[in-house]
Amino acid sequence: MFPVTKKHIILLVSIAVIIAVGFLVSFLQDSSLEADFIVVERGDLIQEVSVTGKVKPSQSVDLAFEKIGKISWINAEIGKHVVRGEALAGLESSDVDAKLESAKALQRKEEAQLGELLAGTRPEELRIQEVKVLNTEKELQDEEVSTIDVVRDAYTKSDDAIRNKTDQFITNPQGADPVVNFPIGDVQLRINIELGRVTAEELLFSWNILLSTLTSESDPHLFIEDSKAYLLSMKSFLEDVALAVNALKASSDFSQATIDSYRSDIATARSNINTATSNLSAAEESLRDAESALLLAEEELVLKHAGAREEQVTAQQAKVEEARASVNNYKAEIGKTILFSPFSGVITKKEAEVGEIVAANSAIISLISADRLLIETNIPEADIAKLSVNDVAFVTLDAYSDDALFQAQVVSIEPAETIIEGVSTYKTKLQFTERDERIRSGMTANIDISTDKKMDVIAVPQRAVITKNGDKIVRILVDGIVEEVLVATGLRGSDGRVEILKGISEGDKVIIFLEE
Repeated sequence: MFPVTKKHIILLVSIAVIIAVGFLVSFLQDSSLEADFIVVERGDLIQEVSVTGKVKPSQSVDLAFEKIGKISWINAEIGKHVVRGEALAGLESSDVDAKLESAKALQRKEEAQLGELLAGTRPEELRIQEVKVLNTEKELQDEEVSTIDVVRDAYTKSDDAIRNKTDQFITNPQGADPVVNFPIGDVQLRINIELGRVTAEELLFSWNILLSTLTSESDPHLFIEDSKAYLLSMKSFLEDVALAVNALKASSDFSQATIDSYRSDIATARSNINTATSNLSAAEESLRDAESALLLAEEELVLKHAGAREEQVTAQQAKVEEARASVNNYKAEIGKTILFSPFSGVITKKEAEVGEIVAANSAIISLISADRLLIETNIPEADIAKLSVNDVAFVTLDAYSDDALFQAQVVSIEPAETIIEGVSTYKTKLQFTERDERIRSGMTANIDISTDKKMDVIAVPQRAVITKNGDKIVRILVDGIVEEVLVATGLRGSDGRVEILKGISEGDKVIIFLEE
């Protein structure tokens, strides 16, 4: 062992510098590599998943009858906007109608026989109770007639509100393309009003047809519910009209007197619709009270006839219930001869005409929802772990240029895989955040989903990070000398950069090797 002098230290340092410089020169002069370096800076790093998908409606349905039959009427055309519960088509049902009347007759007969079995109470008491039943039946009938009048009045008020009060400032109001004849600053509000006028006309037409079927045998409750739905649609339309009229300013084309007249008429129309709605609710409550009173009177009459043996009464009551069940069954059968819209939307297909015989379960009308459209895509297994519900995405559609950018949001990710060409993918749905008339079902969507983002971090190109002996390193220049530094990496960005959590600092010169 010899003593280490200052000269020895200087000599060793010099040798190390020479070796390092030689290593760098050799490394940089390698014929297959071109070296460069960057100065480390802080910046933002974004991670994205890019995929393609298809635009689809949030709801779609094919409507079919449950049994074979002949189309007797159809109220559906391709492109027509319909509301939830709207009647779209019906089968001939005269045979079922006849069976229903027969079942009702049998029900009345069984109820009469039950009444005879219950005889035994003093005739005077029976007569008093029977008169009470008759009176409550009359009261119920009066309430039913009154309810029918209220339903018809609701239609009249709606017709006046739309075709008189509103149509005075709409050109071609009952046509396919109505136009509001005063300026509206909100373009979407104008579209809503003009489309709403088309829908209102269709609803008034459908409502009128429905009222034409109203008879003394009709169930008033069904007409009340339908009328409430129609009034709700009219109320929504008039709210949009009120917004537009109230925002109208006096000009050379529209005097203040005209504007005040418009506002007064629309206010009256809205008030009439609200009154009609209140009247319907009151009529429905009165009708239910009358039905309850009749039921109570009938039950009291049954008690007064309790002189018959319990077994006989029980058996006859069972026959009455059976008869009522038969009546309800035929009512249900009649209900199956009509197709109703299960949700508000647009008709996309009509496969039958009046007079045609249609097979059971054969789709004749197709409907898609008018809600915001969805994008359906399949995310590869390699990217699925990056995604979360509520991630924001930016979308372009092949039908438009890349300048037309739409925003969407991840709303669901299926937990089970879907195999596509041997690769595990996961069906994912995104919903557009805003309505846009340009977006249509079936369009191809190019989607960039932002899955993560970090602000003001140190990041370098991925190719600057080298794996050596299981460690991740980068090479930096320090006073012309190459040094290898252990680093820890974080988020990988979509632009080819990777976050450096530790190992290098802002301002370091990181060597990048590019293949020729």
